[in-house]
Order: sequence, then C-alpha cells, then structure tokens
Amino acid sequence: MASIICIRRIEFDAAHRILEHESKCKYLHGHRYVIEAGFTTENLDELGRVIDFAVIREKLGAWIDENWDHTTILFEKDKELGKSISNITGQKIFYLPVNPTAENMAAYILETVCTELFAGIGTKCVSVKIYETPNCSVVASL
Repeated sequence: MASIICIRRIEFDAAHRILEHESKCKYLHGHRYVIEAGFTTENLDELGRVIDFAVIREKLGAWIDENWDHTTILFEKDKELGKSISNITGQKIFYLPVNPTAENMAAYILETVCTELFAGIGTKCVSVKIYETPNCSVVASL
C-alpha cells in the first residue's frame, strides 16, 4: 500500500523575538504563521482516511488557538520582556524552552504538542511545516 500523509493547514497570528539574533529579528515583531501538519497511519480507517481533517482542527487547532494565536511567543530566558508585556497589555505569553525560531517552533509542535494530543488514536504526526512568511518556511519531520 502507498504511504499516505494527510495534511491540515492551520493559520495564526503571534509576536516573537529571537533572543541574541544578529539582525532585526532580535526585536519584538509579529507574523501571520501557517502550519501544515502531516499525519500518517499504518491502516486507513473504515472510510479510507488517515484521520478526519476535523479531528486535526479540533485537537491541534484548539491547542494553537489556546496557546499561540494572538500571543507573544518567547524563549523562557526572555521572561523579563514577557512580564513587561503581560503587565502593560495583559497579553498572554507562551514560553518555549528554546528560542522561538520557526525551526524550534516546528519541532516543538511535532515532538511535544502532537505527541501528546494524538497519543493512542492510531495516527501519528510525521511532519510539521511552518511558514513564518509566505516566502520562508521550515519542515520538522520524523
């Protein structure tokens, strides 16, 4: 049987900065991010699907909405900035254990978020592509 990968696209807006970046990305700025998450399974379900697209939206989309959409995503070593933003604006801050580069964000979604959200359902997330801009993207894959 052919290897089939089901891909769901999810978009969100967020701010971030790359701590110690050598150029202007060291400043707080925002993006319209696009995630394309790819899933596979050993056997298609009784309808011939890897997973229902709605299930991906319900699980991963809800996680994105709750944790990353319209938030500021910062490296956990950048808590001084995060506290300032939160105190002044009330905005939610999400701290990553690593700098919030597109590469690290894709790996975090693949290895941490999807591993937890899709555990035990017979479907596995095998790739996460993140577009930071329409022209710049990264892929994390297993």
